[in-house]
Amino acid sequence: MVVEVMGRYAGWIALHAGMAGGADVILMPEIPFDLEIVAGRILEREKWGARFSIVVVAEGARPKGGTLSIKQEARPGYVERLGGIGSQVARALETLTGKETRDVVLGHLQRGGAPTAWDRVLATRLGAAAVDFAKKGLFGNMVASIPPDIVPVPLAAVVGKSRLVPLDSDTVLTARALNVSFGD
Repeated sequence: MVVEVMGRYAGWIALHAGMAGGADVILMPEIPFDLEIVAGRILEREKWGARFSIVVVAEGARPKGGTLSIKQEARPGYVERLGGIGSQVARALETLTGKETRDVVLGHLQRGGAPTAWDRVLATRLGAAAVDFAKKGLFGNMVASIPPDIVPVPLAAVVGKSRLVPLDSDTVLTARALNVSFGD
């Protein structure tokens, strides 16, 4: 099963959804992938008796030496619309492995879940901090959770910048230790 999730330039959703869902392969924009390596991982699992594999792919993931999968070109006021990489990966893996492969695009569906208690508490803390910052005249800032605190962060420090997944982060290293493949 290949599951395409949001993640234009950064693989945070793919990484965390993949880890939470027990993915065997996670493909994300920060790490260009090699489909031969991914197919090898799937076939290796089959030798161990695994009857299925889960591949999570961010919409902005791309093969080594390849380009983004663009559904709609950029136009004035809009960036290009990404999508389709999950289907491309699924078809290629079916050919490379000989295994039936299905793909699904979660897209905005993944935003529709019920909030957890943690989500509700965080949203309340962020909202209360935004009001407090406004009362203090701290305009031109966004509210951010930098545990254990909610802090103001100047918009100039974040606008137009992408926060990529650090490849030496604990989550990536944990996934690798659990034998999750990143296609590299």
